[in-house]
Amino acid sequence: MGRIRYLGVMLYDADRIHEVASCDEKDLINRQLDMYLDPNDPEVIAEAKKCGIPDSTIQAAQKSPVWKYVKEWGLALPLHPEFRTLPSLFYVMPLLPAMAQMNDDNKYNSVGASLWDDMGNPRLPMKYLASMFSAGNTNVIANILKKLMSVRTHRRQVTVGDISREEVEKAFLETGLTAEMANDIYRLTSLAKLEDRFVIPPAHREEAIEMMEETHVHKGSTGFGFMKKPKRGL
Repeated sequence: MGRIRYLGVMLYDADRIHEVASCDEKDLINRQLDMYLDPNDPEVIAEAKKCGIPDSTIQAAQKSPVWKYVKEWGLALPLHPEFRTLPSLFYVMPLLPAMAQMNDDNKYNSVGASLWDDMGNPRLPMKYLASMFSAGNTNVIANILKKLMSVRTHRRQVTVGDISREEVEKAFLETGLTAEMANDIYRLTSLAKLEDRFVIPPAHREEAIEMMEETHVHKGSTGFGFMKKPKRGL
């Protein structure tokens, strides 16, 4: 997600890939995000185990920072969904730096709307962001930017106190976030440790052994997934 990178496991329904990749462009974002499954859902866990997914991978998916940004908080979007490649690579859009204005007394006015960009007239064009992340749907972009701004507003109220709590609650009401969620977003974005940002399951011995095989020997004969050498005849 920009220069601050996160890596985590995401479980998805592979049977829906064709359906998602061939849907109408206006539905691309929602369809692609719906393809990812809740790793805490008992039915999803049961099906994952049937498919041979190890418990360590499922547990990593439950702790995945990517899951939180993409599905739990709804802050991250795939790059150029209109290409229909369904990349498992997501971005949180940037917010421009805070702005302050000088008043007649040569003092900074850093309270409320003067501190940040106007959502109705942003310095970073919303259509430009939509062309990269939402197949041109500016409503999706606006919703995410409002969420990010509500986190900023909440943290400003907590740390500085020059914004009223009523203004913060109004922002939460518009975005569906809560104070607890805003604090979690703040911590994982600004204060996360390495183990919080990179949640990777350990390698399994049986997979590691297979990776040590000379794959080029089998290429074109029986494929990468089979270690038994081909024989002529019956």
